[in-house]
Amino acid sequence: MELRLRELRDADLDAVFAWESDPAGVGLAAFTRSDPSDRDAFDEHYRKIRAEPSNLIRVIETEGEPVGTISSFWIDDDREISYWIAREWWGQGVASRALGLFLAEETTRPLRGRVAETNPASRAVLRKSGFEEVGQDTGYAAGVGRVVTEYLYRLDAH
Repeated sequence: MELRLRELRDADLDAVFAWESDPAGVGLAAFTRSDPSDRDAFDEHYRKIRAEPSNLIRVIETEGEPVGTISSFWIDDDREISYWIAREWWGQGVASRALGLFLAEETTRPLRGRVAETNPASRAVLRKSGFEEVGQDTGYAAGVGRVVTEYLYRLDAH
């Protein structure tokens, strides 16, 4: 399976909205918009993040088909990553391969990742790419409407 990263295009937004409003995906991500099915809120979020020049947003594409997104952004003084894979591509190594490609482009270190307790597969993806677990945090996860533990990861320069 050929996999590549490319810039996010306006034409990708319908697919991204479908992925990010999929209840199974929301359950794994947990920390999402309060109403993942609200298209207006989605559009506003993407207008905002695309307008910030320090955000790096890529579409994961395989065989010419968009299958997910991966991005990095600043939260306070920490550079963080996030990714979302379309459900039909789960378990096929897409996240691991995309993260490997992304880490060649996103060279800021340290780089942080957060994974909800509901998503052990994503924890494995980060560990496989050299991220180390550095702690846990607990907070209200709007996507699932309850308090959820997050595992905190960090990738340092090597």
